[in-house]
Amino acid sequence: MNIFSRYLIRHLFIGYFAAALLLVPLFTLFDFISELEDVTTSYSWGQALLVVVYLVPRCLVNLSPFIALLGGIVGLGNMSKNMELTAIRCAGFSIFRIALVVLLSGVMFTASLAIIDEWIASPLQQQAQLRKDTALAESQDSDSDAKTIWGQQGDEFVRIDHLDKQGQPQGIEIFDYNSDLTLKNYLSAESATYGENNAWTLHNVKHTQWQGDRQSTSQQATMPWVSIFNSNNLKQLQLSSESYSIPQLKNYIHYLKATEQPSMEYRSALWQKLGRPILVLAMVLLIIPFTFVNARETGMGNRLALGVIVGLVTYIIYQICINLGLIFSITPLIAVVIPPVLMLLASIALVYRFNQKK
Repeated sequence: MNIFSRYLIRHLFIGYFAAALLLVPLFTLFDFISELEDVTTSYSWGQALLVVVYLVPRCLVNLSPFIALLGGIVGLGNMSKNMELTAIRCAGFSIFRIALVVLLSGVMFTASLAIIDEWIASPLQQQAQLRKDTALAESQDSDSDAKTIWGQQGDEFVRIDHLDKQGQPQGIEIFDYNSDLTLKNYLSAESATYGENNAWTLHNVKHTQWQGDRQSTSQQATMPWVSIFNSNNLKQLQLSSESYSIPQLKNYIHYLKATEQPSMEYRSALWQKLGRPILVLAMVLLIIPFTFVNARETGMGNRLALGVIVGLVTYIIYQICINLGLIFSITPLIAVVIPPVLMLLASIALVYRFNQKK
């Protein structure tokens, strides 16, 4: 790597840092305002602030395509304004060669974000969610519907209303169906305690059975039940899929498939670990058209405004593709990875076109 390449990469990373310094606090403020809506007597604003601080690395990772585009426009835009890019091109650097250096900076930026995602953002986000859930479990006026857990194994469906402060299940409902989808057994329990080998003890149980046209109901103080969950799985189910690391996602997807439970959300989250870096590289290459389309302009206002629009539209389209994939059960490879790949190919085509023109 020669001195010109190092110089370009240094300016690009200065731009990335400046964009992150602008965008991350702004979106973190929005997150804090959103968290204040959940503040109760047991979940104070100080705890909400701590949760938001824990989520800062996740915010950085999620905004990485936006940061790459705006930061690159700032970094190369300043060099274009000071005629440094012109001097570099006079030294023998073509637009294509500059694009390769920009792409190299994008790879370095993506690699650093991958490290942050796996070893910083995911653990901190899980801690933040567990802290919040523990605090809200103490509140009587918190919305427990958002914490409802569903599970399935064969013809048995289980609903858990929420977990208490100690992580014990509260409000359990068990539906056992026949092969013709008629209800065979229905259990409702006030609470449950964990035992070994997924053996739970249900408390204050109401048991209803159907045999043909006959229905019988009984009440029991306690009842043993072999659960399709264990305590660790319950805690994981309360965490958002984006907070999982790659090994956690792989292990949990394997568990869901083994127990015949839906895994689309988690498979989509796993493929996003690949799709987002590709999108970052696509945004990085878009810096070239933004920089050289009006290289003689001294101001960057127009380019930054257009960059904001392109970044927002790209982010919205990508989120739409992800959600449509979940709604229509589209293979995550198609819904999550193909759109960034198409964006990357379009960016490469634009770079090639500018290189031919210039």
